[in-house]
Amino acid sequence: MRPATAVLAALLALCGCMRTAPPSHPHYVLGEPYQSGGIWWYPHDSHDLDETGLAAVYPDGHPPLTSNGEVFGQGAYTAAHPTLQLPAIARLTNLESGRSVLVRINDRGTPTPRRLVQVTRRIADLLGVPRDGTARVRLTVLGQASEAAETRVGGAPKLPIQAAPRGAVQSADLAPPPGARSEAGRVAATPASAGTAFNDTPLQRMPETVTQETPRPGRLWVRLDTFQSYQYAQVQRARLIGLSPRIEPIFDGRSQSFRVIAGPFDSVAQADAALDQAIRGGVPDARIVVE
Repeated sequence: MRPATAVLAALLALCGCMRTAPPSHPHYVLGEPYQSGGIWWYPHDSHDLDETGLAAVYPDGHPPLTSNGEVFGQGAYTAAHPTLQLPAIARLTNLESGRSVLVRINDRGTPTPRRLVQVTRRIADLLGVPRDGTARVRLTVLGQASEAAETRVGGAPKLPIQAAPRGAVQSADLAPPPGARSEAGRVAATPASAGTAFNDTPLQRMPETVTQETPRPGRLWVRLDTFQSYQYAQVQRARLIGLSPRIEPIFDGRSQSFRVIAGPFDSVAQADAALDQAIRGGVPDARIVVE
């Protein structure tokens, strides 16, 4: 190869390596039903969602933008959820450590029905979620904050939203997580380093604080379906008898329904195996919960 040709090839290669990331374009996203992890998911608006499950940490190799067009960064206070509207604002609590933070749900995921949310490394470090493991968590969507976030990015349907009453939070004097300083029952997180900085302007920036409460790790269960008829609940229990499921009555005012649930399980591996068995047994909506 001639010297001039070699220089030109090197310059072209360098230009290829220096491609700029696509510009961010934050916008409201709900989306059509989609299939992931062998399961069909049906996105829907929910401003009062309150659910438990397992959190995992984003692996390397995420695209430069999230599902709703925001810049992705492992230093952001953000997370992914399989069905929530994007964006949504929620409180995420690690039930094992008692730590909680506000997160911005701006990405579609997780890739497996075994996990409730995926979080960035920053969130994982603050909450005490192992980067190569899971943690039992509770996700509580904040209605008014979520509506405000949707208004900022635009494109969301305008629906009247009534926020749930705000309950009192009991705080305990527990040790702060690494990289944070304690502040009277709260923990002020040390800002992310320049290497993990992220750009969310003009988006709503999450408070860089961690609330410390008493840990309530609970136990792992696999929630199957809920039926209005006890007879149908019995049919599902019989079909999945290998999981030794039980039927629990649920009361909502004068209405009664019947929930089929299996467990408790002593480990995440056992809960994962039970969930896989339930899905193979014809219960695609089965989920791991913490109670």
